[in-house]
Amino acid sequence: MLFVGDDWAEDHHDVEVQDEHGRALRTARLPEGVEGMARFHELVAGFLPDDATPSQVLVCIETDRGPWVRALIAAGYQVYGVNPKQAARHRELMSVSGAKSDKADAHALADMVRTRRHQLRQVAADSDIAEAVKVVARAHQTLIWERTRHTLRLRAALREYFPAALHAYQPLTLTGADTLELLAKAPTPAAAAKLSVAQISAALKRARRRDIAAKATAIQQALRTAHLGQPEIVTGAYAATVRATVAVLTTLNAEIRTMEGQVEAHFGQHPDAEVYLSQPGIGTVLGARVLAEFGDAAGRYTDAKSRKNYAGTAPITRQSGKTKTVHARFVHNDRLVDALHVQAGAAILHDTAVRAYYDELRARDVSHNAALRQIGNRLVGILHGCLKTKTRYNQATAWSHRATTPIAA
Repeated sequence: MLFVGDDWAEDHHDVEVQDEHGRALRTARLPEGVEGMARFHELVAGFLPDDATPSQVLVCIETDRGPWVRALIAAGYQVYGVNPKQAARHRELMSVSGAKSDKADAHALADMVRTRRHQLRQVAADSDIAEAVKVVARAHQTLIWERTRHTLRLRAALREYFPAALHAYQPLTLTGADTLELLAKAPTPAAAAKLSVAQISAALKRARRRDIAAKATAIQQALRTAHLGQPEIVTGAYAATVRATVAVLTTLNAEIRTMEGQVEAHFGQHPDAEVYLSQPGIGTVLGARVLAEFGDAAGRYTDAKSRKNYAGTAPITRQSGKTKTVHARFVHNDRLVDALHVQAGAAILHDTAVRAYYDELRARDVSHNAALRQIGNRLVGILHGCLKTKTRYNQATAWSHRATTPIAA
Protein backbone atom coordinates (compact mmCIF):
# COMPACT_ATOMS: atom_id res chain seq x y z
CA MET A 1 0.00 0.00 0.00
CA LEU A 2 1.02 3.60 -0.61
CA PHE A 3 0.28 6.53 1.68
CA VAL A 4 0.08 10.03 0.24
CA GLY A 5 0.00 13.30 2.16
CA ASP A 6 -1.54 16.16 0.18
CA ASP A 7 -1.05 19.69 1.55
CA TRP A 8 -3.27 21.76 -0.70
CA ALA A 9 -3.23 25.45 -1.53
CA GLU A 10 -5.25 27.55 -3.94
CA ASP A 11 -3.00 26.94 -6.94
CA HIS A 12 -0.83 23.93 -6.05
CA HIS A 13 -0.50 20.75 -3.99
CA ASP A 14 2.56 19.59 -2.04
CA VAL A 15 2.47 15.78 -1.91
CA GLU A 16 4.63 13.09 -0.35
CA VAL A 17 4.40 9.36 -1.09
CA GLN A 18 5.34 6.94 1.70
CA ASP A 19 5.56 3.16 1.81
CA GLU A 20 4.25 0.92 4.60
CA HIS A 21 7.41 1.50 6.66
CA GLY A 22 7.11 5.29 6.56
CA ARG A 23 9.95 5.83 4.07
CA ALA A 24 9.44 8.87 1.86
CA LEU A 25 9.50 7.59 -1.72
CA ARG A 26 8.91 10.87 -3.53
CA THR A 27 7.90 14.47 -2.85
CA ALA A 28 6.53 16.86 -5.46
CA ARG A 29 4.67 20.11 -5.95
CA LEU A 30 1.77 19.66 -8.36
CA PRO A 31 -0.31 22.40 -10.00
CA GLU A 32 -4.04 22.59 -9.37
CA GLY A 33 -6.29 21.30 -12.15
CA VAL A 34 -6.19 18.63 -14.84
CA GLU A 35 -2.44 18.84 -15.35
CA GLY A 36 -1.76 18.38 -11.66
CA MET A 37 -4.12 15.43 -11.40
CA ALA A 38 -2.47 13.73 -14.38
CA ARG A 39 0.94 14.16 -12.77
CA PHE A 40 -0.49 12.80 -9.50
CA HIS A 41 -1.59 9.61 -11.27
CA GLU A 42 1.84 9.23 -12.90
CA LEU A 43 3.60 9.79 -9.59
CA VAL A 44 1.58 7.13 -7.79
CA ALA A 45 1.66 4.63 -10.65
CA GLY A 46 5.44 4.65 -10.57
CA PHE A 47 5.45 2.91 -7.19
CA LEU A 48 2.59 0.43 -7.68
CA PRO A 49 3.06 -3.10 -9.05
CA ASP A 50 1.30 -4.01 -12.28
CA ASP A 51 -1.46 -6.00 -10.53
CA ALA A 52 -2.22 -3.25 -7.97
CA THR A 53 -5.50 -1.33 -7.80
CA PRO A 54 -6.10 2.35 -7.00
CA SER A 55 -7.74 1.32 -3.71
CA GLN A 56 -4.27 0.46 -2.39
CA VAL A 57 -3.43 4.18 -2.39
CA LEU A 58 -4.53 6.11 0.70
CA VAL A 59 -4.59 9.91 0.40
CA CYS A 60 -4.81 12.27 3.38
CA ILE A 61 -5.87 15.88 2.73
CA GLU A 62 -7.26 18.69 4.88
CA THR A 63 -10.58 19.00 3.06
CA ASP A 64 -13.41 16.72 2.02
CA ARG A 65 -14.82 18.68 -0.92
CA GLY A 66 -13.87 20.33 -4.18
CA PRO A 67 -13.02 19.14 -7.71
CA TRP A 68 -9.61 17.77 -6.64
CA VAL A 69 -11.08 15.55 -3.94
CA ARG A 70 -13.86 14.35 -6.22
CA ALA A 71 -11.30 13.47 -8.89
CA LEU A 72 -9.28 11.44 -6.37
CA ILE A 73 -12.40 9.53 -5.30
CA ALA A 74 -13.46 8.97 -8.91
CA ALA A 75 -10.03 7.47 -9.64
CA GLY A 76 -10.60 4.86 -6.93
CA TYR A 77 -8.19 6.09 -4.25
CA GLN A 78 -9.11 5.92 -0.58
CA VAL A 79 -9.34 9.57 0.46
CA TYR A 80 -9.33 10.72 4.09
CA GLY A 81 -10.39 14.30 4.71
CA VAL A 82 -9.06 15.42 8.10
CA ASN A 83 -9.80 18.47 10.19
CA PRO A 84 -6.91 20.99 10.15
CA LYS A 85 -6.91 20.84 13.94
CA GLN A 86 -6.32 17.07 13.80
CA ALA A 87 -3.46 17.58 11.37
CA ALA A 88 -1.92 20.28 13.57
CA ARG A 89 -2.01 18.01 16.62
CA HIS A 90 -0.35 15.17 14.69
CA ARG A 91 2.31 17.57 13.41
CA GLU A 92 3.06 18.55 17.02
CA LEU A 93 3.62 14.88 17.87
CA MET A 94 6.22 14.61 15.13
CA SER A 95 8.04 17.87 15.89
CA VAL A 96 7.98 19.99 19.05
CA SER A 97 10.12 22.80 17.60
CA GLY A 98 7.14 24.55 16.04
CA ALA A 99 8.72 24.57 12.57
CA LYS A 100 6.21 24.47 9.72
CA SER A 101 6.37 24.24 5.94
CA ASP A 102 4.21 22.90 3.13
CA LYS A 103 6.62 20.02 2.56
CA ALA A 104 6.60 19.12 6.26
CA ASP A 105 2.78 19.29 6.32
CA ALA A 106 2.59 16.81 3.43
CA HIS A 107 4.96 14.50 5.34
CA ALA A 108 2.81 14.75 8.50
CA LEU A 109 -0.38 14.00 6.55
CA ALA A 110 1.18 10.94 4.92
CA ASP A 111 2.38 9.68 8.31
CA MET A 112 -1.04 10.40 9.79
CA VAL A 113 -2.95 8.26 7.30
CA ARG A 114 -0.30 5.52 7.57
CA THR A 115 -0.40 5.22 11.37
CA ARG A 116 -3.89 6.43 12.35
CA ARG A 117 -6.21 5.68 9.46
CA HIS A 118 -8.37 3.53 11.77
CA GLN A 119 -9.24 6.77 13.61
CA LEU A 120 -9.95 8.83 10.50
CA ARG A 121 -13.12 9.14 8.45
CA GLN A 122 -12.88 8.18 4.82
CA VAL A 123 -14.46 10.63 2.41
CA ALA A 124 -17.53 9.10 0.80
CA ALA A 125 -18.75 10.58 -2.44
CA ASP A 126 -22.28 11.99 -2.37
CA SER A 127 -24.58 11.66 -5.34
CA ASP A 128 -24.70 14.44 -7.91
CA ILE A 129 -28.18 15.50 -6.83
CA ALA A 130 -27.04 15.72 -3.19
CA GLU A 131 -24.13 17.92 -4.26
CA ALA A 132 -26.53 20.14 -6.19
CA VAL A 133 -28.83 20.41 -3.16
CA LYS A 134 -25.83 21.39 -1.03
CA VAL A 135 -24.84 24.16 -3.44
CA VAL A 136 -28.27 25.80 -3.60
CA ALA A 137 -29.12 25.23 0.08
CA ARG A 138 -25.89 26.81 1.27
CA ALA A 139 -26.27 29.70 -1.16
CA HIS A 140 -29.82 30.32 0.08
CA GLN A 141 -28.75 30.28 3.73
CA THR A 142 -25.76 32.53 3.03
CA LEU A 143 -28.05 35.09 1.40
CA ILE A 144 -30.29 35.03 4.47
CA TRP A 145 -27.30 35.53 6.76
CA GLU A 146 -26.16 38.44 4.57
CA ARG A 147 -29.63 39.98 4.79
CA THR A 148 -29.49 39.74 8.58
CA ARG A 149 -26.12 41.51 8.65
CA HIS A 150 -27.35 44.34 6.44
CA THR A 151 -30.55 44.62 8.48
CA LEU A 152 -28.53 45.08 11.65
CA ARG A 153 -26.47 47.76 9.92
CA LEU A 154 -29.64 49.51 8.81
CA ARG A 155 -31.06 49.40 12.33
CA ALA A 156 -27.83 50.80 13.78
CA ALA A 157 -27.81 53.68 11.29
CA LEU A 158 -31.46 54.57 11.96
CA ARG A 159 -30.83 54.63 15.70
CA GLU A 160 -28.06 57.17 15.17
CA TYR A 161 -30.05 59.77 13.24
CA PHE A 162 -33.70 58.70 12.79
CA PRO A 163 -34.98 56.71 15.83
CA ALA A 164 -38.58 57.63 14.99
CA ALA A 165 -38.37 55.36 11.93
CA LEU A 166 -37.61 52.34 14.10
CA HIS A 167 -40.67 53.08 16.21
CA ALA A 168 -42.87 53.78 13.20
CA TYR A 169 -41.94 50.65 11.28
CA GLN A 170 -41.84 48.39 14.35
CA PRO A 171 -45.21 46.71 13.52
CA LEU A 172 -43.68 45.81 10.16
CA THR A 173 -40.14 44.48 9.59
CA LEU A 174 -37.07 46.31 8.37
CA THR A 175 -36.69 43.74 5.58
CA GLY A 176 -40.31 44.06 4.48
CA ALA A 177 -40.97 45.42 0.99
CA ASP A 178 -43.15 48.24 2.36
CA THR A 179 -40.57 49.39 4.93
CA LEU A 180 -37.79 49.38 2.33
CA GLU A 181 -39.96 51.27 -0.15
CA LEU A 182 -40.80 53.99 2.39
CA LEU A 183 -37.19 54.29 3.57
CA ALA A 184 -35.98 54.62 -0.01
CA LYS A 185 -38.59 57.30 -0.70
CA ALA A 186 -38.04 59.20 2.56
CA PRO A 187 -34.74 58.35 4.28
CA THR A 188 -34.58 61.61 6.30
CA PRO A 189 -36.85 62.75 9.17
CA ALA A 190 -37.96 65.80 7.21
CA ALA A 191 -38.92 63.79 4.13
CA ALA A 192 -40.62 61.09 6.20
CA ALA A 193 -42.74 63.68 8.03
CA LYS A 194 -44.15 64.78 4.66
CA LEU A 195 -45.39 61.30 3.72
CA SER A 196 -49.15 61.23 3.33
CA VAL A 197 -51.45 58.48 4.53
CA ALA A 198 -52.18 57.65 0.89
CA GLN A 199 -48.49 57.13 0.10
CA ILE A 200 -47.99 54.95 3.15
CA SER A 201 -51.17 52.98 2.42
CA ALA A 202 -50.05 52.32 -1.16
CA ALA A 203 -46.78 50.82 0.07
CA LEU A 204 -48.62 48.67 2.62
CA LYS A 205 -51.08 47.52 -0.02
CA ARG A 206 -48.30 46.45 -2.38
CA ALA A 207 -46.81 44.44 0.49
CA ARG A 208 -50.24 42.81 1.09
CA ARG A 209 -50.61 44.02 4.67
CA ARG A 210 -53.85 43.83 6.65
CA ASP A 211 -55.65 46.65 8.43
CA ILE A 212 -53.94 49.12 6.13
CA ALA A 213 -55.82 52.28 7.18
CA ALA A 214 -55.03 51.94 10.88
CA LYS A 215 -51.41 50.99 10.27
CA ALA A 216 -50.84 53.84 7.82
CA THR A 217 -52.24 56.39 10.29
CA ALA A 218 -50.11 55.03 13.14
CA ILE A 219 -46.98 55.11 10.98
CA GLN A 220 -47.61 58.69 9.90
CA GLN A 221 -48.11 59.83 13.49
CA ALA A 222 -44.92 58.07 14.62
CA LEU A 223 -42.91 59.65 11.81
CA ARG A 224 -44.13 63.13 12.77
CA THR A 225 -43.32 62.88 16.49
CA ALA A 226 -40.52 65.00 17.90
CA HIS A 227 -37.20 63.24 18.46
CA LEU A 228 -33.52 63.97 18.93
CA GLY A 229 -31.68 64.29 15.65
CA GLN A 230 -28.39 65.10 13.98
CA PRO A 231 -27.17 68.20 12.08
CA GLU A 232 -28.53 68.45 8.57
CA ILE A 233 -25.25 67.56 6.85
CA VAL A 234 -24.77 64.51 9.09
CA THR A 235 -28.37 63.47 8.48
CA GLY A 236 -27.76 63.67 4.73
CA ALA A 237 -24.71 61.44 5.05
CA TYR A 238 -26.66 58.85 7.04
CA ALA A 239 -29.50 59.03 4.50
CA ALA A 240 -27.04 58.16 1.71
CA THR A 241 -25.87 55.06 3.59
CA VAL A 242 -29.47 54.05 4.30
CA ARG A 243 -30.39 54.33 0.61
CA ALA A 244 -27.47 52.06 -0.27
CA THR A 245 -28.38 49.52 2.40
CA VAL A 246 -32.03 49.57 1.34
CA ALA A 247 -30.99 48.87 -2.26
CA VAL A 248 -28.87 45.91 -1.11
CA LEU A 249 -31.71 44.52 1.04
CA THR A 250 -34.19 44.86 -1.82
CA THR A 251 -31.87 42.87 -4.10
CA LEU A 252 -31.24 40.26 -1.40
CA ASN A 253 -34.98 39.77 -0.87
CA ALA A 254 -35.49 39.11 -4.57
CA GLU A 255 -32.54 36.72 -4.82
CA ILE A 256 -33.57 34.84 -1.67
CA ARG A 257 -36.99 34.17 -3.21
CA THR A 258 -35.35 33.01 -6.43
CA MET A 259 -32.89 30.75 -4.63
CA GLU A 260 -35.67 29.30 -2.48
CA GLY A 261 -37.32 28.10 -5.67
CA GLN A 262 -34.07 26.44 -6.70
CA VAL A 263 -33.82 24.73 -3.30
CA GLU A 264 -37.33 23.34 -3.62
CA ALA A 265 -36.75 22.16 -7.18
CA HIS A 266 -33.48 20.36 -6.44
CA PHE A 267 -34.54 18.91 -3.11
CA GLY A 268 -37.73 17.50 -4.64
CA GLN A 269 -35.66 15.40 -7.04
CA HIS A 270 -33.79 13.57 -4.27
CA PRO A 271 -35.08 10.04 -3.51
CA ASP A 272 -34.86 10.65 0.27
CA ALA A 273 -36.89 13.87 0.17
CA GLU A 274 -40.06 12.20 1.48
CA VAL A 275 -38.18 10.69 4.41
CA TYR A 276 -36.78 14.09 5.39
CA LEU A 277 -40.13 15.85 4.98
CA SER A 278 -41.82 13.27 7.22
CA GLN A 279 -39.59 14.25 10.16
CA PRO A 280 -41.17 16.51 12.80
CA GLY A 281 -40.27 20.18 12.42
CA ILE A 282 -38.79 19.84 8.92
CA GLY A 283 -40.06 21.59 5.80
CA THR A 284 -38.64 21.82 2.31
CA VAL A 285 -35.92 24.41 2.95
CA LEU A 286 -34.89 22.93 6.30
CA GLY A 287 -34.94 19.41 4.87
CA ALA A 288 -32.67 20.52 2.04
CA ARG A 289 -30.22 22.04 4.53
CA VAL A 290 -30.09 18.90 6.65
CA LEU A 291 -29.66 16.66 3.60
CA ALA A 292 -26.97 18.94 2.21
CA GLU A 293 -24.86 18.81 5.37
CA PHE A 294 -25.34 15.10 6.13
CA GLY A 295 -24.90 13.99 2.52
CA ASP A 296 -26.28 10.76 1.12
CA ALA A 297 -23.21 8.56 0.62
CA ALA A 298 -23.93 4.99 1.68
CA GLY A 299 -21.93 3.81 4.67
CA ARG A 300 -20.72 7.26 5.73
CA TYR A 301 -22.35 6.85 9.14
CA THR A 302 -21.93 3.36 10.56
CA ASP A 303 -24.57 3.92 13.23
CA ALA A 304 -26.78 6.58 14.79
CA LYS A 305 -24.03 7.56 17.22
CA SER A 306 -21.59 8.45 14.45
CA ARG A 307 -24.26 10.59 12.77
CA LYS A 308 -24.96 12.35 16.08
CA ASN A 309 -21.26 12.97 16.61
CA TYR A 310 -20.95 14.53 13.18
CA ALA A 311 -24.08 16.59 13.76
CA GLY A 312 -22.55 18.04 16.93
CA THR A 313 -25.65 17.25 18.99
CA ALA A 314 -24.02 14.47 21.03
CA PRO A 315 -22.58 15.85 24.30
CA ILE A 316 -18.95 15.55 25.40
CA THR A 317 -18.13 14.04 28.81
CA ARG A 318 -15.05 15.20 30.70
CA GLN A 319 -14.01 13.07 33.67
CA SER A 320 -10.95 13.28 35.90
CA GLY A 321 -10.89 11.58 39.30
CA LYS A 322 -14.16 12.35 41.07
CA THR A 323 -15.03 15.22 38.74
CA LYS A 324 -17.35 14.50 35.84
CA THR A 325 -18.97 17.16 33.64
CA VAL A 326 -20.96 17.08 30.42
CA HIS A 327 -20.54 19.83 27.82
CA ALA A 328 -22.01 20.78 24.47
CA ARG A 329 -19.78 20.40 21.42
CA PHE A 330 -18.30 23.70 20.26
CA VAL A 331 -16.45 22.29 17.23
CA HIS A 332 -19.14 21.42 14.74
CA ASN A 333 -20.71 22.13 11.38
CA ASP A 334 -22.36 25.52 12.00
CA ARG A 335 -24.87 25.14 9.18
CA LEU A 336 -26.00 21.69 10.33
CA VAL A 337 -26.24 22.70 14.01
CA ASP A 338 -28.31 25.75 13.05
CA ALA A 339 -30.70 23.62 10.95
CA LEU A 340 -31.14 21.00 13.70
CA HIS A 341 -31.76 23.71 16.30
CA VAL A 342 -34.50 25.21 14.15
CA GLN A 343 -35.98 21.75 13.59
CA ALA A 344 -36.11 21.03 17.32
CA GLY A 345 -37.77 24.38 17.99
CA ALA A 346 -40.45 23.68 15.39
CA ALA A 347 -40.91 20.05 16.43
CA ILE A 348 -41.95 20.91 20.00
CA LEU A 349 -44.80 22.94 18.51
CA HIS A 350 -46.12 20.32 16.12
CA ASP A 351 -45.35 16.87 17.58
CA THR A 352 -46.90 15.76 20.87
CA ALA A 353 -44.21 13.18 21.64
CA VAL A 354 -41.43 15.70 21.11
CA ARG A 355 -43.31 18.22 23.25
CA ALA A 356 -43.71 15.68 26.05
CA TYR A 357 -39.97 15.02 26.01
CA TYR A 358 -39.26 18.77 26.06
CA ASP A 359 -41.61 19.32 29.02
CA GLU A 360 -39.91 16.50 30.92
CA LEU A 361 -36.49 18.05 30.33
CA ARG A 362 -37.70 21.47 31.44
CA ALA A 363 -39.21 19.94 34.57
CA ARG A 364 -35.70 18.70 35.42
CA ASP A 365 -34.43 22.32 35.28
CA VAL A 366 -32.77 21.83 31.91
CA SER A 367 -32.46 25.17 30.09
CA HIS A 368 -34.40 25.83 26.90
CA ASN A 369 -31.37 25.67 24.59
CA ALA A 370 -29.97 22.57 26.31
CA ALA A 371 -33.37 20.89 25.96
CA LEU A 372 -33.44 21.73 22.25
CA ARG A 373 -29.97 20.20 21.86
CA GLN A 374 -31.14 16.98 23.50
CA ILE A 375 -34.25 16.93 21.34
CA GLY A 376 -32.11 17.54 18.25
CA ASN A 377 -29.88 14.65 19.29
CA ARG A 378 -32.89 12.32 19.53
CA LEU A 379 -34.28 13.52 16.22
CA VAL A 380 -30.94 12.84 14.49
CA GLY A 381 -31.07 9.26 15.76
CA ILE A 382 -34.64 8.89 14.53
CA LEU A 383 -33.66 10.33 11.14
CA HIS A 384 -30.79 7.84 10.88
CA GLY A 385 -33.17 4.94 11.46
CA CYS A 386 -35.64 6.24 8.90
CA LEU A 387 -32.94 6.72 6.27
CA LYS A 388 -31.47 3.29 6.98
CA THR A 389 -34.81 1.53 6.54
CA LYS A 390 -36.14 3.96 3.91
CA THR A 391 -39.31 4.54 5.93
CA ARG A 392 -41.18 7.70 6.85
CA TYR A 393 -41.35 9.02 10.39
CA ASN A 394 -43.89 7.32 12.62
CA GLN A 395 -44.45 8.80 16.05
CA ALA A 396 -45.45 5.52 17.71
CA THR A 397 -42.36 3.72 16.39
CA ALA A 398 -39.91 6.56 16.99
CA TRP A 399 -40.93 7.07 20.62
CA SER A 400 -41.94 3.51 21.49
CA HIS A 401 -39.14 3.29 24.08
CA ARG A 402 -40.96 6.01 26.05
CA ALA A 403 -44.46 4.61 25.68
CA THR A 404 -44.55 3.30 29.27
CA THR A 405 -43.43 6.55 30.92
CA PRO A 406 -46.04 8.77 32.59
CA ILE A 407 -45.12 11.74 30.39
CA ALA A 408 -45.63 9.83 27.17
CA ALA A 409 -48.86 8.32 28.46
